[in-house]
Amino acid sequence: MPSHPVLLRKRLGSRGCRPLGWSVVIGTKEAADHVLSKAQRQAVRQLLRIAPVADELGARFQAAGHELALVGGSVRDALLDRLGQDLDFTTSARPEETKRLLNGWVDSLWDVGQKFGTIGGTKDGFQIEITTYRADSYDPTSRKPAVAYGESIAEDLVRRDFTINAMAVLLPGREFVDPHGGLADLGRRVIRTPGTPEQSFSDDPLRMMRAARFASQLGFEVAPEVVAAMTGMAGRIDIVSAERVRDELTKVLLSPAPRTGLTLLVDTGIADRVLPELPALRLEIDEHHRHKDVYEHSLTVLEQAIELEPRLPGGGPDLVIRLAALLHDIGKPRTRKFEPGGGVSFHHHDVVGAKLARKRLTALRFPSAVIDSVAQLIQLHLRFHGYGGGEWTDSAVRRYVRDAGAEVERLHVLTRADSTTRNRRKALALQQSYDNLEDRISRLAEEEELASIRPDLDGNQIMGILGIGPGPLVGRAYHHLLELRLDRGVLPEDEVRAELLRWWSEQPESSA
Repeated sequence: MPSHPVLLRKRLGSRGCRPLGWSVVIGTKEAADHVLSKAQRQAVRQLLRIAPVADELGARFQAAGHELALVGGSVRDALLDRLGQDLDFTTSARPEETKRLLNGWVDSLWDVGQKFGTIGGTKDGFQIEITTYRADSYDPTSRKPAVAYGESIAEDLVRRDFTINAMAVLLPGREFVDPHGGLADLGRRVIRTPGTPEQSFSDDPLRMMRAARFASQLGFEVAPEVVAAMTGMAGRIDIVSAERVRDELTKVLLSPAPRTGLTLLVDTGIADRVLPELPALRLEIDEHHRHKDVYEHSLTVLEQAIELEPRLPGGGPDLVIRLAALLHDIGKPRTRKFEPGGGVSFHHHDVVGAKLARKRLTALRFPSAVIDSVAQLIQLHLRFHGYGGGEWTDSAVRRYVRDAGAEVERLHVLTRADSTTRNRRKALALQQSYDNLEDRISRLAEEEELASIRPDLDGNQIMGILGIGPGPLVGRAYHHLLELRLDRGVLPEDEVRAELLRWWSEQPESSA
């Protein structure tokens, strides 16, 4: 940031609309010329879209003697021409007064964040959150910020995480406030802090992960002094709750370019504190010699899985597949074995990796459904490699589908993404083999309803045929018929009954 910022004032208007007042503090005149006109045009377009709601809300607060400003991510996104329906405001009013001013104006109102100074509501399709000027920070030994209210917009903005989020538009006058050069940083695509990064990260250590998140989401570069502070203060992340860490990690993973943020977290040592299994992969040499280490391989698999997400029913981004792709090889450090002749193996790293992933994701408070799905995919990610040149029997294909269950489509994506060979002929052969497997799955699914494989006889029928009551024997018989179904597919009922009676004749209980 230049040491001598200049203050530029412009009046922008649009045909048929009243002028917009801007008070802009940015860098040099050259920086202003570079970013101001485009950003202003984008902001004008976005602000005109939300003007009916924003101006009316600003007038209500002004009439009550309070300041109100559109702030933070909403202003940043307006300047980037990507403002959605969620609008963030800051105000001099205390939460109780904000609630009073919103009552009767919003379509709905909620106050679940009132203890943190935030009141929310909806109005004409917009979701609105209004937070009292903040000046809070972390106590060095606390996991939660001490909430303290500020007295001015300047005090609120200097406490924000990054300059690109420390801009505001005062309402209803529409005065643009940018005391820390956020507009210039937006133009340069750089992430800096309003004050020193050390102070910012002391106020809230989660901001170190937010830097990685914005780098991934926006494609911005993190300023060198910010990276240095992240490296020196990495241990400070330990005081942040697992839930907040999880949420930021999720946002990194679901961003357009998660490699950027993940690499930053690993390089600064933050990942050692929140996801240590990932940087541990740098110690492992890829046994296939396709990458310098398993860490690089894992990031490549993640990127390839993202490219394949359109194959999934939801079309992506998909948190489960991204977690599974990133963590699929984390069992390798625990299972590494040096073989004669200089080779290395990682036998059963799929099973070990599934257990490690379950443990880590549980510690990060991910939902049980996400944990179960990720662990299942990791445990199954090597199954395809037994398919080889396509010699699987129908029985093996049925078991593959049965074991994958609801995750079969994600398993297709993970398995394809895990092929990172640079040998084009080998890559083509693997692709053709998996195409063949998917074709066989589709064919058998049409013929046999693979998604709901179950024995041809239910428990009541089993008890009737064998003349027994409920108990463990019924379960054993059911399991035997399920294996029969997997091995031989759909059979005529008389053959199934005959096989059940044959099995029963071999059981000790049958002669009791």
